[in-house]
Amino acid sequence: MKRIYLIGYMGSGKTTLGKAFACAAGMQFIDLDWYIEERMHRTIRELFAERGESGFREVERNMLYEVGEFENVVIAAGGGTPCFFDNIAYMNRTGDTVFLNASPEALFRRLKVAKAKRPLLADKTDEELMGFIKDGLAGRMAFYSQAKYHFDSSLLEDRRQIGESVERLRTMLEEKS
Repeated sequence: MKRIYLIGYMGSGKTTLGKAFACAAGMQFIDLDWYIEERMHRTIRELFAERGESGFREVERNMLYEVGEFENVVIAAGGGTPCFFDNIAYMNRTGDTVFLNASPEALFRRLKVAKAKRPLLADKTDEELMGFIKDGLAGRMAFYSQAKYHFDSSLLEDRRQIGESVERLRTMLEEKS
């Protein structure tokens, strides 16, 4: 039985590295946000609008507990998932948690390109975006830092860097298990 949870701020590479790592390791990959949308037949944005943040976080917790029963899986948690209820404790108890720690500058580069897809970021200036990232990281670090493993995910810009990161993550998880 192997269960790996990837946690970190939006843009930290949870989906990018998670897919590549799962493929290389012969494991299933689940993006928790995608899983929620599939199960609930609603987008994350719609769930927030219909239920508010607290209602969404309850759905998120329930879906986390559901995928937390799967075996041989890499789970990319939403950026806020570890910060609510007992989610980080649950993930630490049921698998290996890996905090993908990208620098604010790397997050800025990635999120600036993806602003149109992310409603929270859509109309922010560059200065506002960098402030948003730094404030968000600071507010969540107490939760992210509880992960069993900390992994620098600043270099995921091309196939070579992703491949090297997969190898570094594999080595790190093997050495410490």
